[in-house]
Amino acid sequence: MKLYTIGFTQKSAEEFFDLLRQNGVQRVVDIRLRPEGQLAGFAKKDDLPYFLAHLAGGCQYVHMPELAPSKEILDQYRQDKNVQLWTQRFEALMDERDIPAALDRHDFESHVSCLLCSEATPGHCHRRLVAERLARHWPGVEIIHL
Repeated sequence: MKLYTIGFTQKSAEEFFDLLRQNGVQRVVDIRLRPEGQLAGFAKKDDLPYFLAHLAGGCQYVHMPELAPSKEILDQYRQDKNVQLWTQRFEALMDERDIPAALDRHDFESHVSCLLCSEATPGHCHRRLVAERLARHWPGVEIIHL
């Protein structure tokens, strides 16, 4: 099973939707805590389902805030910029939320899925941590960062 990840910042709308379409993504799984923010541009929660349906080959949209860091974790990271501590806190939160057992693997297998967040690259991004966790627990997952 291929599991894609993508961030929308530092990408034009054209590049973003072309990447999804070219890679056969059928479902975008939005894992942002606040997908309705004014800085989200073309990736706002209320607009994204329309754009995905019309610009990414009928791609579906689902918001899964259970895969987002909490406000407290984000606020603490913005204050101390400690990546190691942020990673530990987010991993502990996913443990508390029983990720991935709380997810339906069939939903990910039956639709080519792409985890969406705002970060341009996956290096210090929670979408990478979520994808890696799923790959550790679900055999046969191949992670592809767009």
